[in-house]
Amino acid sequence: MHIDRRRFVSAVLGGGAAATIVPWFPAWAQPVSQGIPALPSVSGTDIRLRIAHQTLRVDGKVSKAIGINGTVPGPLIRLKEGEQARLTVINDLDEDSSIHWHGLILPFHMDGVPGVSFPGIKPRSTFVYEFPVVQSGTYWYHSHSGLQEQLGHYGPIVIDPEGKDPVGYDREHVIVLSDHSQLAPEEIFRKMKVNPGHFNMQRQTLSGLLAGKDQSLKERILWGAMRMDPTDVADVNGSTYTFLVNGYGPRDNWTALFQPGERVRLRIVNASAMTIFNVRIPGLRMTVVQADGLNIRPVAIDEFQIGVAETYDVVVTPDEDRAFTFVAEANDRSGMARATLTPRLGMVAPVPALRARPLATMKDMGMDMSGGGDGACTAEHAAMGHCTPAADGAADHAAMGHGAGGMDHSMRDFDVAPQVKRDPSVQSISPMPVDRMGEPGQGLEDVGHEVLTYHHLVALDRNPDVRAPSRSLDIHLTGNMERFMWSFDGVKMSDHHEPIPFIEGERVRVNLINDSMMSHPIHLHGHFFELVTGKGDHAPRKHTVIVQPGGIATFDFTADALGDWAFHCHLLYHMHAGMMRIVSVRPKGEAA
Repeated sequence: MHIDRRRFVSAVLGGGAAATIVPWFPAWAQPVSQGIPALPSVSGTDIRLRIAHQTLRVDGKVSKAIGINGTVPGPLIRLKEGEQARLTVINDLDEDSSIHWHGLILPFHMDGVPGVSFPGIKPRSTFVYEFPVVQSGTYWYHSHSGLQEQLGHYGPIVIDPEGKDPVGYDREHVIVLSDHSQLAPEEIFRKMKVNPGHFNMQRQTLSGLLAGKDQSLKERILWGAMRMDPTDVADVNGSTYTFLVNGYGPRDNWTALFQPGERVRLRIVNASAMTIFNVRIPGLRMTVVQADGLNIRPVAIDEFQIGVAETYDVVVTPDEDRAFTFVAEANDRSGMARATLTPRLGMVAPVPALRARPLATMKDMGMDMSGGGDGACTAEHAAMGHCTPAADGAADHAAMGHGAGGMDHSMRDFDVAPQVKRDPSVQSISPMPVDRMGEPGQGLEDVGHEVLTYHHLVALDRNPDVRAPSRSLDIHLTGNMERFMWSFDGVKMSDHHEPIPFIEGERVRVNLINDSMMSHPIHLHGHFFELVTGKGDHAPRKHTVIVQPGGIATFDFTADALGDWAFHCHLLYHMHAGMMRIVSVRPKGEAA
Protein backbone atom coordinates (compact mmCIF):
# COMPACT_ATOMS: atom_id res chain seq x y z
CA MET A 1 0.00 0.00 0.00
CA HIS A 2 1.73 3.19 -1.20
CA ILE A 3 0.79 6.44 0.49
CA ASP A 4 2.38 9.75 -0.41
CA ARG A 5 1.52 12.50 2.09
CA ARG A 6 0.16 14.92 -0.51
CA ARG A 7 -1.72 12.27 -2.48
CA PHE A 8 -3.21 10.83 0.74
CA VAL A 9 -4.95 14.04 1.72
CA SER A 10 -5.95 15.05 -1.81
CA ALA A 11 -7.34 11.65 -2.70
CA VAL A 12 -9.50 11.47 0.40
CA LEU A 13 -10.90 14.98 0.40
CA GLY A 14 -9.96 16.93 -2.68
CA GLY A 15 -7.95 20.14 -2.55
CA GLY A 16 -10.36 22.63 -0.94
CA ALA A 17 -11.85 20.35 1.71
CA ALA A 18 -8.40 19.08 2.63
CA ALA A 19 -7.29 22.51 3.75
CA THR A 20 -10.08 22.79 6.32
CA ILE A 21 -9.56 19.40 7.97
CA VAL A 22 -5.77 19.02 7.72
CA PRO A 23 -5.19 19.68 11.46
CA TRP A 24 -7.17 16.52 12.25
CA PHE A 25 -4.80 14.27 10.31
CA PRO A 26 -1.82 12.64 12.03
CA ALA A 27 1.44 14.52 11.53
CA TRP A 28 2.73 12.09 8.92
CA ALA A 29 -0.36 12.50 6.74
CA GLN A 30 -0.36 16.29 6.65
CA PRO A 31 0.37 17.74 3.22
CA VAL A 32 3.65 19.28 2.21
CA SER A 33 3.54 22.48 0.19
CA GLN A 34 4.04 22.25 -3.55
CA GLY A 35 7.72 22.12 -4.43
CA ILE A 36 8.96 20.49 -1.22
CA PRO A 37 10.51 17.07 -1.99
CA ALA A 38 8.81 14.94 0.67
CA LEU A 39 10.00 11.41 1.25
CA PRO A 40 7.68 8.91 -0.42
CA SER A 41 6.12 6.60 2.11
CA VAL A 42 4.53 3.16 2.36
CA SER A 43 2.39 1.85 5.19
CA GLY A 44 -0.11 -0.79 6.15
CA THR A 45 0.28 -4.45 7.06
CA ASP A 46 1.26 -5.66 3.58
CA ILE A 47 4.11 -3.68 2.02
CA ARG A 48 6.07 -4.39 -1.18
CA LEU A 49 9.64 -3.20 -1.65
CA ARG A 50 11.63 -3.59 -4.87
CA ILE A 51 15.45 -3.40 -4.87
CA ALA A 52 16.87 -2.29 -8.22
CA HIS A 53 19.64 -0.38 -9.95
CA GLN A 54 18.90 3.23 -10.84
CA THR A 55 20.61 6.58 -11.25
CA LEU A 56 20.85 9.33 -8.66
CA ARG A 57 21.29 13.03 -9.40
CA VAL A 58 23.11 14.91 -6.64
CA ASP A 59 23.89 18.62 -7.04
CA GLY A 60 23.52 18.24 -10.80
CA LYS A 61 25.76 15.18 -11.16
CA VAL A 62 24.39 11.75 -12.10
CA SER A 63 25.70 8.56 -10.47
CA LYS A 64 24.85 4.88 -10.40
CA ALA A 65 22.82 3.84 -7.40
CA ILE A 66 20.71 1.11 -5.84
CA GLY A 67 17.27 2.24 -4.72
CA ILE A 68 14.10 0.89 -3.16
CA ASN A 69 10.88 1.42 -5.13
CA GLY A 70 12.80 3.78 -7.39
CA THR A 71 14.06 6.22 -4.76
CA VAL A 72 17.19 6.99 -2.71
CA PRO A 73 16.66 6.90 0.22
CA GLY A 74 14.08 4.16 0.01
CA PRO A 75 10.54 5.05 1.03
CA LEU A 76 9.63 5.87 4.60
CA ILE A 77 8.09 2.71 6.03
CA ARG A 78 5.31 3.63 8.47
CA LEU A 79 4.32 0.87 10.89
CA LYS A 80 2.07 0.70 13.94
CA GLU A 81 3.00 -0.81 17.29
CA GLY A 82 0.95 -3.90 18.06
CA GLU A 83 0.35 -4.88 14.42
CA GLN A 84 1.87 -7.69 12.36
CA ALA A 85 4.21 -6.50 9.62
CA ARG A 86 4.46 -8.28 6.29
CA LEU A 87 7.08 -6.91 3.91
CA THR A 88 7.56 -8.56 0.53
CA VAL A 89 11.00 -7.74 -0.87
CA ILE A 90 11.74 -8.28 -4.57
CA ASN A 91 15.41 -8.35 -5.58
CA ASP A 92 15.76 -7.08 -9.16
CA LEU A 93 19.56 -6.95 -8.93
CA ASP A 94 21.93 -9.40 -10.61
CA GLU A 95 23.44 -10.18 -7.21
CA ASP A 96 22.25 -11.31 -3.80
CA SER A 97 20.71 -8.67 -1.59
CA SER A 98 18.99 -8.31 1.79
CA ILE A 99 17.23 -5.89 4.11
CA HIS A 100 18.14 -5.59 7.78
CA TRP A 101 15.57 -3.83 9.99
CA HIS A 102 17.95 -1.78 12.10
CA GLY A 103 16.93 -1.52 15.76
CA LEU A 104 13.79 -3.63 15.42
CA ILE A 105 13.13 -6.40 17.93
CA LEU A 106 12.08 -9.46 15.94
CA PRO A 107 12.78 -13.20 15.50
CA PHE A 108 16.41 -13.73 14.49
CA HIS A 109 15.52 -15.40 11.17
CA MET A 110 13.78 -12.14 10.14
CA ASP A 111 16.79 -9.95 10.99
CA GLY A 112 18.09 -9.97 7.42
CA VAL A 113 21.83 -10.72 7.71
CA PRO A 114 23.01 -13.17 5.02
CA GLY A 115 25.04 -16.05 6.38
CA VAL A 116 23.93 -15.33 9.95
CA SER A 117 20.14 -15.24 10.17
CA PHE A 118 19.06 -16.22 6.62
CA PRO A 119 20.61 -17.10 3.24
CA GLY A 120 19.97 -13.74 1.61
CA ILE A 121 17.70 -12.86 -1.31
CA LYS A 122 18.89 -14.35 -4.59
CA PRO A 123 18.81 -12.32 -7.83
CA ARG A 124 15.35 -12.03 -9.40
CA SER A 125 13.71 -13.61 -6.38
CA THR A 126 11.43 -12.61 -3.52
CA PHE A 127 11.61 -12.94 0.25
CA VAL A 128 8.80 -12.19 2.69
CA TYR A 129 9.64 -10.75 6.09
CA GLU A 130 6.94 -11.20 8.72
CA PHE A 131 7.18 -10.17 12.36
CA PRO A 132 5.13 -8.57 15.14
CA VAL A 133 5.75 -4.87 15.70
CA VAL A 134 6.53 -4.67 19.42
CA GLN A 135 7.97 -1.16 19.73
CA SER A 136 7.60 2.40 18.51
CA GLY A 137 10.01 5.14 17.48
CA THR A 138 12.43 6.13 14.71
CA TYR A 139 14.50 3.40 13.04
CA TRP A 140 15.81 2.54 9.59
CA TYR A 141 16.56 -0.29 7.17
CA HIS A 142 19.48 -1.10 4.89
CA SER A 143 21.25 -3.80 2.94
CA HIS A 144 23.56 -6.18 4.79
CA SER A 145 24.97 -7.56 1.51
CA GLY A 146 28.40 -6.48 0.29
CA LEU A 147 28.73 -2.71 -0.06
CA GLN A 148 25.22 -2.02 -1.38
CA GLU A 149 24.44 0.32 1.49
CA GLN A 150 26.96 2.84 0.11
CA LEU A 151 25.06 2.90 -3.20
CA GLY A 152 21.76 4.02 -1.68
CA HIS A 153 20.19 0.83 -0.33
CA TYR A 154 18.73 2.35 2.87
CA GLY A 155 15.59 4.07 4.12
CA PRO A 156 13.80 5.27 7.28
CA ILE A 157 11.24 3.53 9.47
CA VAL A 158 8.77 5.28 11.79
CA ILE A 159 6.64 3.18 14.14
CA ASP A 160 3.72 5.01 15.70
CA PRO A 161 2.98 4.08 19.32
CA GLU A 162 -0.05 2.00 20.20
CA GLY A 163 -1.10 4.52 22.84
CA LYS A 164 -0.51 8.22 23.29
CA ASP A 165 2.84 9.55 22.15
CA PRO A 166 4.56 11.29 25.10
CA VAL A 167 6.18 13.69 22.64
CA GLY A 168 3.80 16.49 21.74
CA TYR A 169 4.37 18.11 18.33
CA ASP A 170 2.48 19.95 15.60
CA ARG A 171 4.53 18.95 12.57
CA GLU A 172 7.04 16.25 11.72
CA HIS A 173 9.90 15.88 9.26
CA VAL A 174 12.06 12.79 8.73
CA ILE A 175 15.69 13.63 7.94
CA VAL A 176 17.90 10.88 6.54
CA LEU A 177 21.60 11.78 6.52
CA SER A 178 23.95 9.88 4.22
CA ASP A 179 27.16 10.08 2.20
CA HIS A 180 27.47 9.57 -1.55
CA SER A 181 30.45 9.12 -3.86
CA GLN A 182 30.72 8.82 -7.62
CA LEU A 183 33.45 6.27 -6.98
CA ALA A 184 32.28 2.65 -6.83
CA PRO A 185 32.37 1.36 -3.24
CA GLU A 186 34.74 -1.46 -4.26
CA GLU A 187 37.13 1.19 -5.59
CA ILE A 188 36.91 3.17 -2.35
CA PHE A 189 37.78 0.04 -0.38
CA ARG A 190 40.66 -0.84 -2.73
CA LYS A 191 42.17 2.64 -2.43
CA MET A 192 42.10 2.45 1.38
CA LYS A 193 43.75 -0.97 1.39
CA VAL A 194 46.54 0.37 -0.83
CA ASN A 195 46.82 3.68 1.05
CA PRO A 196 44.63 4.14 4.14
CA GLY A 197 45.19 7.92 4.03
CA HIS A 198 44.17 8.19 0.38
CA PHE A 199 41.15 10.44 1.03
CA ASN A 200 42.76 12.62 3.71
CA MET A 201 43.29 16.01 2.08
CA GLN A 202 43.60 17.80 5.43
CA ARG A 203 47.11 16.87 6.48
CA GLN A 204 49.22 19.35 8.37
CA THR A 205 51.28 21.80 6.35
CA LEU A 206 54.25 24.07 6.87
CA SER A 207 51.97 27.10 6.73
CA GLY A 208 49.81 25.54 9.45
CA LEU A 209 52.89 25.10 11.63
CA LEU A 210 54.05 28.70 11.08
CA ALA A 211 50.57 30.05 11.76
CA GLY A 212 50.27 28.06 14.97
CA LYS A 213 47.09 26.34 13.76
CA ASP A 214 48.49 22.82 13.81
CA GLN A 215 50.73 20.79 16.09
CA SER A 216 54.07 22.16 17.23
CA LEU A 217 57.26 20.84 15.64
CA LYS A 218 57.98 18.77 18.77
CA GLU A 219 54.51 17.19 18.61
CA ARG A 220 54.89 16.47 14.90
CA ILE A 221 58.19 14.70 15.48
CA LEU A 222 56.63 12.58 18.26
CA TRP A 223 53.61 11.62 16.13
CA GLY A 224 55.86 10.96 13.14
CA ALA A 225 57.96 8.57 15.22
CA MET A 226 54.76 6.70 16.08
CA ARG A 227 53.75 6.64 12.39
CA MET A 228 50.44 8.27 13.27
CA ASP A 229 48.67 11.19 11.61
CA PRO A 230 46.64 13.40 13.98
CA THR A 231 44.43 14.55 11.06
CA ASP A 232 43.32 10.97 10.37
CA VAL A 233 39.84 11.40 11.86
CA ALA A 234 37.70 9.92 9.04
CA ASP A 235 38.80 7.25 6.56
CA VAL A 236 36.53 8.50 3.77
CA ASN A 237 35.44 12.11 3.71
CA GLY A 238 34.50 15.19 1.72
CA SER A 239 37.30 14.66 -0.78
CA THR A 240 35.08 12.03 -2.45
CA TYR A 241 31.78 12.25 -0.57
CA THR A 242 28.83 14.57 -1.06
CA PHE A 243 26.78 14.62 2.12
CA LEU A 244 23.04 14.23 1.64
CA VAL A 245 19.77 15.09 3.35
CA ASN A 246 17.01 12.80 2.09
CA GLY A 247 19.05 12.16 -1.06
CA TYR A 248 19.69 15.85 -1.77
CA GLY A 249 23.11 17.50 -1.81
CA PRO A 250 24.01 20.83 -0.19
CA ARG A 251 23.36 22.78 -3.40
CA ASP A 252 20.04 20.99 -3.94
CA ASN A 253 19.04 22.27 -0.49
CA TRP A 254 16.27 20.00 0.76
CA THR A 255 13.69 22.26 2.38
CA ALA A 256 11.06 21.68 5.08
CA LEU A 257 8.26 23.98 6.16
CA PHE A 258 7.03 25.17 9.54
CA GLN A 259 4.70 27.81 10.93
CA PRO A 260 6.25 30.09 13.56
CA GLY A 261 5.35 28.88 17.04
CA GLU A 262 4.84 25.24 16.01
CA ARG A 263 6.58 22.39 17.79
CA VAL A 264 8.40 20.67 14.94
CA ARG A 265 9.66 17.13 15.44
CA LEU A 266 12.73 16.18 13.41
CA ARG A 267 13.36 12.43 13.20
CA ILE A 268 17.06 12.27 12.30
CA VAL A 269 18.63 9.05 10.99
CA ASN A 270 22.33 8.66 10.19
CA ALA A 271 22.19 6.20 7.28
CA SER A 272 25.67 7.01 5.98
CA ALA A 273 28.29 4.42 5.17
CA MET A 274 31.24 6.06 6.95
CA THR A 275 30.33 9.53 8.23
CA ILE A 276 29.79 10.60 11.81
CA PHE A 277 27.93 13.92 11.74
CA ASN A 278 27.83 16.88 14.11
CA VAL A 279 24.32 18.34 13.88
CA ARG A 280 23.20 21.88 14.74
CA ILE A 281 20.67 24.50 13.63
CA PRO A 282 22.31 27.92 14.16
CA GLY A 283 19.93 30.20 16.02
CA LEU A 284 17.61 27.38 17.07
CA ARG A 285 17.97 25.28 20.20
CA MET A 286 17.00 21.60 19.97
CA THR A 287 15.30 19.46 22.58
CA VAL A 288 16.29 15.80 22.28
CA VAL A 289 13.29 13.57 23.05
CA GLN A 290 14.31 10.19 21.68
CA ALA A 291 17.55 8.25 21.15
CA ASP A 292 17.71 5.14 18.96
CA GLY A 293 13.91 5.01 18.88
CA LEU A 294 13.33 5.06 22.65
CA ASN A 295 11.96 8.01 24.60
CA ILE A 296 14.24 9.94 26.92
CA ARG A 297 13.65 12.77 29.36
CA PRO A 298 13.74 15.89 27.17
CA VAL A 299 17.11 17.64 27.19
CA ALA A 300 17.81 20.98 25.50
CA ILE A 301 21.11 21.31 23.64
CA ASP A 302 22.69 23.26 20.78
CA GLU A 303 24.52 20.46 18.94
CA PHE A 304 24.92 16.71 18.99
CA GLN A 305 27.12 14.09 17.39
CA ILE A 306 25.28 11.26 15.65
CA GLY A 307 27.20 8.11 14.82
CA VAL A 308 26.52 5.96 11.79
CA ALA A 309 23.29 3.99 12.49
CA GLU A 310 22.17 6.11 15.45
CA THR A 311 18.87 8.00 15.43
CA TYR A 312 17.85 11.06 17.43
CA ASP A 313 14.47 12.77 17.55
CA VAL A 314 14.55 16.46 18.41
CA VAL A 315 11.84 19.06 18.82
CA VAL A 316 12.43 22.64 17.73
CA THR A 317 10.08 25.59 18.17
CA PRO A 318 11.02 28.34 15.71
CA ASP A 319 9.20 31.49 16.83
CA GLU A 320 10.64 33.83 14.22
CA ASP A 321 9.29 34.27 10.71
CA ARG A 322 12.60 33.41 9.06
CA ALA A 323 14.53 30.49 7.64
CA PHE A 324 17.07 28.36 9.53
CA THR A 325 19.90 26.23 8.17
CA PHE A 326 20.08 22.62 9.30
CA VAL A 327 23.79 21.72 9.40
CA ALA A 328 25.21 18.19 9.59
CA GLU A 329 28.97 18.64 9.50
CA ALA A 330 31.23 15.63 8.96
CA ASN A 331 33.21 14.98 12.14
CA ASP A 332 36.51 15.72 10.36
CA ARG A 333 34.90 18.91 8.97
CA SER A 334 35.69 18.06 5.37
CA GLY A 335 32.13 18.84 4.26
CA MET A 336 28.53 19.07 5.38
CA ALA A 337 25.00 18.06 4.61
CA ARG A 338 22.69 21.06 4.57
CA ALA A 339 18.95 21.68 4.51
CA THR A 340 16.61 24.58 5.20
CA LEU A 341 13.72 24.94 7.65
CA THR A 342 11.51 27.80 6.52
CA PRO A 343 8.02 29.25 6.92
CA ARG A 344 7.80 29.89 3.16
CA LEU A 345 9.36 28.56 0.00
CA GLY A 346 12.13 30.67 -1.45
CA MET A 347 13.54 31.74 1.90
CA VAL A 348 17.05 30.63 2.84
CA ALA A 349 19.37 31.24 5.76
CA PRO A 350 23.15 31.76 5.81
CA VAL A 351 25.17 28.55 5.60
CA PRO A 352 28.01 28.63 8.13
CA ALA A 353 31.55 27.98 6.97
CA LEU A 354 33.17 24.67 7.86
CA ARG A 355 34.90 24.89 11.22
CA ALA A 356 38.60 24.13 11.71
CA ARG A 357 39.28 20.40 11.47
CA PRO A 358 40.05 18.61 14.72
CA LEU A 359 43.40 17.04 15.51
CA ALA A 360 43.74 13.77 17.40
CA THR A 361 45.47 13.97 20.77
CA MET A 362 47.44 11.57 22.94
CA LYS A 363 44.15 10.85 24.70
CA ASP A 364 42.76 9.65 21.36
CA MET A 365 45.73 7.27 21.27
CA GLY A 366 44.62 5.76 24.58
CA MET A 367 47.34 7.61 26.49
CA ASP A 368 45.41 10.03 28.68
CA MET A 369 47.67 11.86 31.12
CA SER A 370 45.05 13.89 32.95
CA GLY A 371 44.90 11.78 36.10
CA GLY A 372 41.44 13.15 36.84
CA GLY A 373 38.27 14.60 35.40
CA ASP A 374 35.39 13.16 33.45
CA GLY A 375 37.52 11.19 31.03
CA ALA A 376 40.29 10.19 33.41
CA CYS A 377 41.47 6.75 34.38
CA THR A 378 39.06 6.00 37.22
CA ALA A 379 39.76 3.62 40.07
CA GLU A 380 37.02 1.31 38.72
CA HIS A 381 38.58 1.05 35.27
CA ALA A 382 42.09 0.78 36.70
CA ALA A 383 40.90 -2.14 38.85
CA MET A 384 39.53 -3.78 35.72
CA GLY A 385 42.96 -3.44 34.12
CA HIS A 386 41.73 -0.96 31.53
CA CYS A 387 44.19 1.81 32.34
CA THR A 388 47.05 2.93 34.51
CA PRO A 389 46.60 6.20 36.44
CA ALA A 390 49.24 8.77 35.48
CA ALA A 391 51.61 9.56 38.33
CA ASP A 392 53.55 12.53 37.01
CA GLY A 393 51.74 13.61 33.84
CA ALA A 394 54.34 12.03 31.56
CA ALA A 395 54.37 8.82 29.54
CA ASP A 396 57.25 6.49 28.90
CA HIS A 397 56.56 5.91 25.22
CA ALA A 398 59.39 3.43 24.82
CA ALA A 399 58.03 1.26 27.64
CA MET A 400 54.65 1.31 25.94
CA GLY A 401 56.17 0.09 22.72
CA HIS A 402 55.48 3.42 21.01
CA GLY A 403 59.05 4.46 20.30
CA ALA A 404 60.81 5.22 17.05
CA GLY A 405 60.13 1.73 15.77
CA GLY A 406 56.46 2.61 15.34
CA MET A 407 53.47 1.16 17.15
CA ASP A 408 55.14 -2.11 18.06
CA HIS A 409 53.66 -4.37 20.71
CA SER A 410 55.23 -4.79 24.08
CA MET A 411 54.35 -7.45 26.63
CA ARG A 412 52.99 -4.67 28.82
CA ASP A 413 50.39 -3.92 26.12
CA PHE A 414 48.98 -7.42 26.26
CA ASP A 415 49.15 -7.85 30.02
CA VAL A 416 45.76 -6.11 30.24
CA ALA A 417 44.35 -7.76 27.09
CA PRO A 418 45.34 -11.43 27.07
CA GLN A 419 42.35 -12.32 24.86
CA VAL A 420 43.58 -10.15 21.98
CA LYS A 421 45.07 -12.15 19.12
CA ARG A 422 48.69 -11.17 18.50
CA ASP A 423 49.28 -10.64 14.79
CA PRO A 424 49.96 -7.77 12.35
CA SER A 425 46.26 -6.88 12.24
CA VAL A 426 46.55 -5.42 15.76
CA GLN A 427 48.67 -2.31 15.64
CA SER A 428 48.54 -1.45 19.33
CA ILE A 429 46.71 -1.86 22.62
CA SER A 430 45.65 1.38 24.31
CA PRO A 431 47.79 1.55 27.47
CA MET A 432 45.52 4.03 29.29
CA PRO A 433 41.99 3.94 27.84
CA VAL A 434 39.36 5.94 29.71
CA ASP A 435 35.58 6.17 29.87
CA ARG A 436 34.69 8.89 27.35
CA MET A 437 30.89 8.63 27.35
CA GLY A 438 30.69 11.98 29.13
CA GLU A 439 32.49 13.72 26.26
CA PRO A 440 30.83 15.28 23.18
CA GLY A 441 33.18 13.87 20.53
CA GLN A 442 36.35 14.95 18.74
CA GLY A 443 36.52 18.66 18.05
CA LEU A 444 33.38 19.52 20.04
CA GLU A 445 34.97 20.22 23.41
CA ASP A 446 35.29 24.00 22.99
CA VAL A 447 32.67 25.07 20.45
CA GLY A 448 31.16 27.65 22.79
CA HIS A 449 27.72 26.10 23.23
CA GLU A 450 26.13 23.04 24.83
CA VAL A 451 26.79 19.73 23.08
CA LEU A 452 24.99 16.48 23.87
CA THR A 453 26.87 13.62 25.51
CA TYR A 454 25.67 10.16 26.51
CA HIS A 455 25.62 11.43 30.10
CA HIS A 456 22.73 13.75 29.17
CA LEU A 457 20.52 10.81 28.24
CA VAL A 458 18.04 9.49 30.81
CA ALA A 459 15.38 6.93 29.86
CA LEU A 460 11.83 8.23 30.16
CA ASP A 461 10.59 4.89 31.51
CA ARG A 462 12.17 2.58 34.07
CA ASN A 463 14.45 -0.04 32.51
CA PRO A 464 12.78 -3.43 31.97
CA ASP A 465 15.68 -5.29 33.61
CA VAL A 466 17.46 -3.66 36.53
CA ARG A 467 19.38 -6.69 37.79
CA ALA A 468 23.09 -6.34 38.44
CA PRO A 469 25.25 -8.09 35.82
CA SER A 470 26.39 -11.57 36.75
CA ARG A 471 29.64 -11.26 34.80
CA SER A 472 31.77 -8.80 32.87
CA LEU A 473 33.15 -9.14 29.35
CA ASP A 474 35.89 -7.03 27.76
CA ILE A 475 35.88 -6.65 23.98
CA HIS A 476 38.76 -4.77 22.35
CA LEU A 477 38.18 -2.79 19.15
CA THR A 478 41.38 -3.52 17.28
CA GLY A 479 42.96 -2.60 14.00
CA ASN A 480 45.99 -1.68 11.96
CA MET A 481 45.36 1.69 10.39
CA GLU A 482 48.42 1.45 8.14
CA ARG A 483 46.99 -1.68 6.50
CA PHE A 484 43.28 -0.88 6.91
CA MET A 485 42.66 -4.03 8.94
CA TRP A 486 39.84 -4.05 11.54
CA SER A 487 38.67 -6.62 14.07
CA PHE A 488 37.36 -7.40 17.56
CA ASP A 489 40.04 -8.77 19.91
CA GLY A 490 42.24 -9.20 16.83
CA VAL A 491 39.71 -11.62 15.32
CA LYS A 492 38.11 -10.84 11.96
CA MET A 493 34.76 -12.17 10.80
CA SER A 494 36.58 -14.16 8.09
CA ASP A 495 38.63 -15.98 10.75
CA HIS A 496 35.54 -18.15 11.40
CA HIS A 497 35.97 -18.08 15.17
CA GLU A 498 33.25 -19.44 17.41
CA PRO A 499 30.42 -16.98 18.17
CA ILE A 500 30.54 -14.93 21.35
CA PRO A 501 28.26 -17.03 23.62
CA PHE A 502 25.53 -15.88 25.97
CA ILE A 503 22.87 -17.82 27.86
CA GLU A 504 19.25 -16.77 27.50
CA GLY A 505 18.24 -14.36 30.23
CA GLU A 506 21.71 -13.69 31.62
CA ARG A 507 22.78 -10.16 32.45
CA VAL A 508 26.29 -9.18 31.31
CA ARG A 509 28.36 -6.01 31.56
CA VAL A 510 30.23 -5.40 28.31
CA ASN A 511 33.25 -3.09 28.20
CA LEU A 512 34.10 -1.91 24.68
CA ILE A 513 37.75 -0.82 24.72
CA ASN A 514 38.89 1.17 21.69
CA ASP A 515 42.51 0.37 20.90
CA SER A 516 42.48 2.59 17.82
CA MET A 517 42.54 6.36 17.33
CA MET A 518 39.30 6.33 15.34
CA SER A 519 35.70 6.47 16.58
CA HIS A 520 33.68 3.27 16.12
CA PRO A 521 29.85 3.16 16.22
CA ILE A 522 29.18 -0.36 17.50
CA HIS A 523 25.81 -2.02 16.84
CA LEU A 524 24.31 -5.14 18.40
CA HIS A 525 21.47 -6.72 16.44
CA GLY A 526 18.23 -7.88 18.02
CA HIS A 527 18.73 -6.22 21.41
CA PHE A 528 18.86 -2.95 23.29
CA PHE A 529 21.45 -2.37 25.99
CA GLU A 530 21.74 0.12 28.86
CA LEU A 531 24.67 2.53 28.87
CA VAL A 532 26.49 2.58 32.22
CA THR A 533 26.50 6.33 32.89
CA GLY A 534 25.28 6.50 36.48
CA LYS A 535 21.56 6.82 35.67
CA GLY A 536 20.50 3.76 37.69
CA ASP A 537 17.20 2.19 36.66
CA HIS A 538 16.68 4.94 34.04
CA ALA A 539 19.90 4.24 32.15
CA PRO A 540 19.60 5.21 28.47
CA ARG A 541 18.82 2.20 26.27
CA LYS A 542 20.42 2.07 22.82
CA HIS A 543 21.23 -0.33 20.01
CA THR A 544 24.31 1.57 18.76
CA VAL A 545 27.03 3.36 20.72
CA ILE A 546 30.00 5.45 19.59
CA VAL A 547 33.23 4.35 21.26
CA GLN A 548 35.52 7.35 21.15
CA PRO A 549 39.21 6.96 20.16
CA GLY A 550 41.28 5.48 22.95
CA GLY A 551 38.12 5.27 25.02
CA ILE A 552 35.88 2.82 26.83
CA ALA A 553 32.10 2.53 26.46
CA THR A 554 30.33 0.26 28.93
CA PHE A 555 26.84 -1.18 28.71
CA ASP A 556 24.73 -3.74 30.53
CA PHE A 557 23.05 -6.28 28.29
CA THR A 558 20.28 -8.80 28.87
CA ALA A 559 20.51 -11.73 26.45
CA ASP A 560 16.76 -12.02 25.94
CA ALA A 561 16.56 -12.94 22.24
CA LEU A 562 17.48 -16.47 21.22
CA GLY A 563 19.49 -16.98 18.07
CA ASP A 564 22.59 -15.78 16.27
CA TRP A 565 22.97 -12.02 15.95
CA ALA A 566 25.44 -9.79 14.12
CA PHE A 567 27.64 -7.54 16.26
CA HIS A 568 29.78 -5.07 14.35
CA CYS A 569 31.21 -1.64 13.74
CA HIS A 570 28.71 0.27 11.61
CA LEU A 571 31.40 2.01 9.58
CA LEU A 572 30.71 0.02 6.41
CA TYR A 573 34.30 -0.45 5.29
CA HIS A 574 35.45 -1.37 8.81
CA MET A 575 32.80 -4.08 8.92
CA HIS A 576 33.76 -5.17 5.39
CA ALA A 577 37.40 -5.39 6.50
CA GLY A 578 36.48 -7.74 9.35
CA MET A 579 35.18 -5.73 12.31
CA MET A 580 32.21 -8.01 12.91
CA ARG A 581 31.46 -11.04 15.05
CA ILE A 582 28.45 -13.20 15.82
CA VAL A 583 26.72 -13.14 19.19
CA SER A 584 24.95 -16.40 19.96
CA VAL A 585 22.19 -16.42 22.59
CA ARG A 586 21.60 -20.04 23.60
CA PRO A 587 18.77 -21.62 25.61
CA LYS A 588 19.24 -22.14 29.33
CA GLY A 589 20.83 -25.47 30.10
CA GLU A 590 22.69 -25.67 26.79
CA ALA A 591 26.46 -25.94 27.15
CA ALA A 592 28.39 -22.81 26.24
